[in-house]
Amino acid sequence: MPAVAMSEFMRFGVIGIIATALYGALATVLTEWDWAGIEATSASVVAYLVAAIFSYLSHKSITFLSTRSHRVEGPRFVALTLAGLAVAFLAPVMLTDILGLQPIFAILFTCVVVPMMNFVVMDRWVFAHRRRDQSGSA
Repeated sequence: MPAVAMSEFMRFGVIGIIATALYGALATVLTEWDWAGIEATSASVVAYLVAAIFSYLSHKSITFLSTRSHRVEGPRFVALTLAGLAVAFLAPVMLTDILGLQPIFAILFTCVVVPMMNFVVMDRWVFAHRRRDQSGSA
């Protein structure tokens, strides 16, 4: 793997870990602290949205160093996030409900496939503009 791609992949991993920790911490705080008064499902959605915004801004500015506008990349990131959510929904349906496998297989599948899919799609589509700018080609 070229040094630039390895550097992007490492930054991608670190930001992913931070976004996951942010989601977990915020969902826990919103659910467990009485002052918030938010049920677990709502807390999870709020925390997921905050983590997704963090993830988008961090990957745009740190991982992929993109210069394209939010109007172009934002909707692409949302589409990718929805695709990841679809995988997280469909994996247990297919692997557990239909094929009868243990839930851990669906969880592991999601934990491997979604980040790999996210990296490739962000690199090639969501934040791909920086490559064309840097190489000078259209």
